[in-house]
Amino acid sequence: MKPTRWMLATAVCAALAACGHSEAPSSKAPAPASTAPKTAAAPAPTPVGIDLAGMDKSRPAGDGFFQYTNGTWFKDTQIPADRSSTGSFLKLYELAQKRTAELIQKAGDSKPAEGSNERKIADYYAAYMNTDAIEKAGLTPLKPELSAIEGIKSRADLAKVLGSRLRADVDPINATNFHTSHLFGLFVTQGLEDPSQNIAYLLQGGLALPSRDYYLSDDAATKTTRDQYHAYVVALLKQAGDKNAEAEANTILALETKIAKAQTSLVDSQDVHKANNLWPTADFAKKAPGLDWSAYFKAAGLDGVKTIDVWQPDAVTGLAKLVGSEPLSAWKTLLRFHTINSSASLLPKGYADLAFGFYGHDLQGIPQQRPRAKDAIDATSTDLGDAVGQIYVKNYFPASSKAEVETMVKNIVNAFDQRIDTLTWMTPATKEKAKEKIKTLRVSVGYPDTWRDYSSLTVKPDDALGNHLRAVELEYQHQRAKIGQPVDRGEWWMTPQTVNAVNLPLQNALNFPAAILEAPFFDPKADPAANYGSIGAVIGHEISHSFDNTGADFDAQGKLANWWTPDDLKHFEAAGQKLVKQYDGYEILPGLHVNGQQTLGENIADVSGLTAALAAYHASLGGKPAPVIDGLTGDQRFFIAFGETWRSKIRDAAARVRAATDVHAPAQFRAETVRNMDDWYKAFDVKPGQTMYLDPAQRVKIW
Repeated sequence: MKPTRWMLATAVCAALAACGHSEAPSSKAPAPASTAPKTAAAPAPTPVGIDLAGMDKSRPAGDGFFQYTNGTWFKDTQIPADRSSTGSFLKLYELAQKRTAELIQKAGDSKPAEGSNERKIADYYAAYMNTDAIEKAGLTPLKPELSAIEGIKSRADLAKVLGSRLRADVDPINATNFHTSHLFGLFVTQGLEDPSQNIAYLLQGGLALPSRDYYLSDDAATKTTRDQYHAYVVALLKQAGDKNAEAEANTILALETKIAKAQTSLVDSQDVHKANNLWPTADFAKKAPGLDWSAYFKAAGLDGVKTIDVWQPDAVTGLAKLVGSEPLSAWKTLLRFHTINSSASLLPKGYADLAFGFYGHDLQGIPQQRPRAKDAIDATSTDLGDAVGQIYVKNYFPASSKAEVETMVKNIVNAFDQRIDTLTWMTPATKEKAKEKIKTLRVSVGYPDTWRDYSSLTVKPDDALGNHLRAVELEYQHQRAKIGQPVDRGEWWMTPQTVNAVNLPLQNALNFPAAILEAPFFDPKADPAANYGSIGAVIGHEISHSFDNTGADFDAQGKLANWWTPDDLKHFEAAGQKLVKQYDGYEILPGLHVNGQQTLGENIADVSGLTAALAAYHASLGGKPAPVIDGLTGDQRFFIAFGETWRSKIRDAAARVRAATDVHAPAQFRAETVRNMDDWYKAFDVKPGQTMYLDPAQRVKIW
């Protein structure tokens, strides 16, 4: 994948497409909080923007804030049978998907002109739903790739095939590895030390399981997963007509395990200082022998590129060595399986069902497959992202919403800027550099200024897999063409219909897609406390990523540079380690703990972003006291909205996957970020002895 989602793109919530939402049944509203001040004012309406019915006030807020804000919802909610999890994010995701479905339907009904975006959208969706054509085609769409693999006779041939399979990663919500089975991945963005032009980054890959841990860990759950994976590999190869599927599966597992051992860990991959390795392409043969790099780069269309940043140098060296030492027959077997496996959802039903059986049921515990139409909507929205997005914002994102969110962003940026002045531990020199970053921060709301061009993409109404492969190739060529070109500071890394948000420290920029700017996260009619506690905290989170443990390594121009005094940096790192220790103590499942170092950047952003959002909410009151609504103070409503933002319920198997691959802490612990904020203790009268209570000296305050 991309160099590291911390450095290049840090998102609010991982695997949103796997999230689900099921609203709690209505019930009597809980009693007013005992700590709310008494008022003689007339009764105010129930606050818009928070769900009182989903709360559980049987225990005080200080004995578990996730339970307090979400307990009734959690008890009454079932995870949908076709989901690995459910929660607040799916309410937005389902709304965005419903709207996208309507747009696709309109595109099909309007008989759009040949070659138009609307026609491509309609034909892409129609092809995905054309299961008769998919069954008839069988493996034919993969024949060019499979024939090239079968034709490998030498190491040079192997290098050519591997190079021809290099693809670009443009998904900023995943973790550090290139999450396809291609041996390497390409990411293109500005250089770490030269922010004026785009460079190529080479990233480790090569695995079909979620991470290297699945091959190397010896705990019982992981061993079970490996056994299930082996059975799946055998079944998929048999489906493809292979006669020696059992032996081939053994070969595949053995080679993938060696690849896993060669890979760099997720925590080490997040260290941007270990990733600053600009290699001349002429030196690859010496630095990473075993792979014919000249043949590889030529096949990848990179033979004219002079230098490439190698994000995980030890991994690239180790993987190249395997290319030179492992039998060609083993590589051919692995590549054949990876080719079929990566396309299984667009192959005949026998393949698709097997893939769901392992990746959905076994790996994540999902009981049943989603309706194909929903997968078709998502696939269309992904491969024709800007084509769909352009129509989406015309229909569903009014200028008034854009303006209101931009005002909130401005307020929170100002609050963050003002908080820098109050930091007693930071020297004036470092404060000046931090404030310079704030001044140059570019914030984009809703949609990009320019849209992608799909005129060269061929989309056929009866070629689902071909459409996808051509879309992937188009994206690769688009990214490849950026190498050596001036950086587009306004480039977007998400589509408007994506329910997420992203910080891009190299660009010193934020993207807030239209689809996340909806209720329950943002509602123009909602109580400001709720808006600031929900979408405001998301905005603050993304701003804070410019100052997390990796973002803080980049200056106002997005250049890798140390702008800290030694004492300031020492204090910042010590505060981060306090947060690491805090999160290490959280237990996801019996014996499975949060990795505080792996999730550090997100945890810093949660603490700092929530702090800035609260300051902005207070400032928005203009010196007037917040109204008490339904017995709740403004600060209580703010914090409750934040807790409900992380409303989530996940299957145990999926929780294990995320613990191994995700740089975010589980949602319930993100809700409990509040325990680091003094204002939360005051709002809910949290006392020593309660389970969430932290002594003031233990509360982590960074920005």
